[in-house]
Amino acid sequence: MSLDVEILARFQFALTIMFHYIFPPFSIGTGLLLVIMESLYVRTKNPVYEKMTRFWIKIFAANFSIGVATGIVMEFEFGTNWATYSRYVGDIFGSPLAAEGIFAFFLESGFLAILLFGWDKVSPRVHLFATCMVALGSIMSGFWIVVANSWMQTPTAFHIVGEGLNARAEITDFWGMVFNPSTVIRFTHTIVGAFIQGSFLVISVSAYYLLKEKHYEIARRSMRISLIVAFVASAFQPVLGHIHAQEVAEYQPAKLAAFEGHYETQKQAPLYIIGGTDPETKSTYGIKVPGMLSFLVGDDFDHEVKGLNEFPRDEWPNVSLVFQTYHAMVALGMYFIGITAIGIILIYLKKLATKKWLLKIFVISVIFPVLANQFGWISAEAGRQPWIVYGLLKTSDALSKSVAAEEVLISIIMFMIVYILLFFVWIYILNKEIKHGPEEVDLDQETDYYHRKERLGFFTRKD
Repeated sequence: MSLDVEILARFQFALTIMFHYIFPPFSIGTGLLLVIMESLYVRTKNPVYEKMTRFWIKIFAANFSIGVATGIVMEFEFGTNWATYSRYVGDIFGSPLAAEGIFAFFLESGFLAILLFGWDKVSPRVHLFATCMVALGSIMSGFWIVVANSWMQTPTAFHIVGEGLNARAEITDFWGMVFNPSTVIRFTHTIVGAFIQGSFLVISVSAYYLLKEKHYEIARRSMRISLIVAFVASAFQPVLGHIHAQEVAEYQPAKLAAFEGHYETQKQAPLYIIGGTDPETKSTYGIKVPGMLSFLVGDDFDHEVKGLNEFPRDEWPNVSLVFQTYHAMVALGMYFIGITAIGIILIYLKKLATKKWLLKIFVISVIFPVLANQFGWISAEAGRQPWIVYGLLKTSDALSKSVAAEEVLISIIMFMIVYILLFFVWIYILNKEIKHGPEEVDLDQETDYYHRKERLGFFTRKD
């Protein structure tokens, strides 16, 4: 059996991006929580919040370092496997990547040393400022990456210069390219997903400590903060999904049709809760809500939704893959809303620490936001196929002309070995830090804190 260089090149890029995409959402999500935790420390001077922040900074650093190491590889692949793509749209695609390095990565790395090593060298307010800048830098980094990808989904603000093999795309309006029709909604959806993933990491570790009856004060407060952030972010995602569906319906109708397995153009198009689809027979089955997709994309149950039959068969994505990954993402999103709502209610009733079954669920739930973000990426990128730049350049035409399938295969094997080693290093570091746990709060120091509050007339219960 001969090797297909396009399939191998796509698999290699998917492998590198999916592995890399484990880490940035953890960094972005925990970065937000660090800002909240340290802000509470600066405002209250409570030593519990100081020890809490110091501990989670270590977890943040582990995710950040692996994320940087795994992200560099992807840029080289554009030159080795996708040279035609790089030549054709490199002037456009390279601009947001350069902006990410200048405006985001430098901001993160510039304040990272203060975040990690500046506790006893700068004032609490300066350290908090550094924490805010690192968190902002991680979000800005995500913004520029999403800009690059969103332009591939909804290309605008460009023109083609040259002819034949010399043809290439050039920017006509930089900010028009940056704020292309899908940038804002895709960025918001991505960042909120990162907030959920980072929050569930803190929830998982906090639940582990509560089960082990260790580091109780820090675990309890970390749990409360992260549950609230996770619930708010999860509850916000369906709103973003509604807006995103309208954008996809307007600019990528074939992708929307694949999301829901719709083959015929119809009014009162149903929304599938769970099910499956068969592109060969053009049939979709499962539990559905009549008219809901029409309402979702057009605010009207009679809104007409285009089906896949409106497009040439060779321009269909992998419908079964897109359908299943999209619905798995949505299902996990509903799970996040439900499980965090239960956790918040039990915190309010002061019963969470006694619900061992729920704490055990929280411990393993850290994997689910990772899966949800991966499924979302797969459905978005596979749903764009066969286009690498939607409506402009097909994936099959974007390959390097000189790369051989055997060369790509060898590099895939090498990458897999390196990534497996990196993954185990990451797990080892996290396991070591989590087992060691945060520094214990000095009881005299904590007592002094509550005595100060009492003298000032504050409520003294440790809640």
